[in-house]
Amino acid sequence: MLRAVAAQRLRRAASVLRRSQSTLVVAEHNNESLSGITLNTITAAKRLGGEVSCLVAGTSCDKVASELSKVQGVAKVLVAQHDMYKGFLAEELTPLIVETHKKFNYTHICAGASAFGKNLIPRVAGKLDVAPVSDIIEIKSPDTFVRTIYAGNIICTVQCDEAIKVFTVRGTSFEAAPASGGSASIEKWRGLKSGENFKLLYELADQLNAAVGASRAAVDAGFVPNDMQVGQTGKIVAPELYIAVGISGAIQHLAGMKDSKTIVAINKDPEAPIFQVADYGLVADLFQAVPEMTKLLKKK
Repeated sequence: MLRAVAAQRLRRAASVLRRSQSTLVVAEHNNESLSGITLNTITAAKRLGGEVSCLVAGTSCDKVASELSKVQGVAKVLVAQHDMYKGFLAEELTPLIVETHKKFNYTHICAGASAFGKNLIPRVAGKLDVAPVSDIIEIKSPDTFVRTIYAGNIICTVQCDEAIKVFTVRGTSFEAAPASGGSASIEKWRGLKSGENFKLLYELADQLNAAVGASRAAVDAGFVPNDMQVGQTGKIVAPELYIAVGISGAIQHLAGMKDSKTIVAINKDPEAPIFQVADYGLVADLFQAVPEMTKLLKKK
C-alpha cells in the first residue's frame, strides 16, 4: 500500500515537472524557407515535454514564421525582424535569445547542430553562464542526453544539472516534425529595444554637429557596432562637450571620457555615479528630455 502511494506521488511529481518544461528552438532559415534541421530539432524539443516555442530572427521572415506555425508540436512562434539580424550573426542573435529567455524563462534552449547552431549555441550558453551540451543524438529525460565522443567511437550519456539546458541537436538522429497540421500562434517579438532608440541620439547629434558613441552594455546588447564603444576597452575621447545620455557612470566607461572639457549627464536615477563627474546634470527620462532638446535646437 505504501509503495503504491509513493509511486503515485512520483508519477504526479513527474507530471508536474513535464508541465513546467518549456523549450525555445532557434530556427535556422534564409528569410525565405526553413532549414530542414529545424524540424528535426523541434522533434527533439517535443520529447522534453512541455511547451515548444520557436524564435525566428531575420530581416524579412514572415513567410518562414507562417511555415513554422503549421509545424506540429509548436505552440508559439516569436518573430524578430530587424536589419541587425542580416547575415544571422551569432554576435547579433545572442543578445536577442538571452533577452527572450529573460522574458519567458525557458528551461531548455536549442538549435540544430549545423554550422549555424554550433556557432550560436556556445555563445548563448556563455552569456547565460551555463555549460552547453553539443550534438545530442537521444534524449533520456529533461536533464539527461546522449551524445557521441571520440569521433563517434564512444556513446556517452550526459546528465546536465544546469538551471537552463542549452544544447544542439544532430538532425539525422531525430525524425523531422510534420510540417503541416499545427496551429501555433505568431507573435511579433522585439525582444531588445534595439538600436532604433539610438535614432533619438542621432537626431540630437545632427543639431549639435556631433558624433554618437555608446557604452559597452549597448554594444554587447547588439544595439550598435563595436567601433562605437567608448570606454576602457573601446575608444578614448576628450571632446569639448560630452553628453552622457542614460549612462550610469561605470568605471570602465568613465575611463574613456573623463577628460572631456564639459560633461553633461542625463539620467532618471539621481543616484547614478555619472553625476559625480558631470559638470551639469539633468535628472529626467531620456525619452522625454532628448526629443525636447532636439526640438528646442531646431527652433534656433
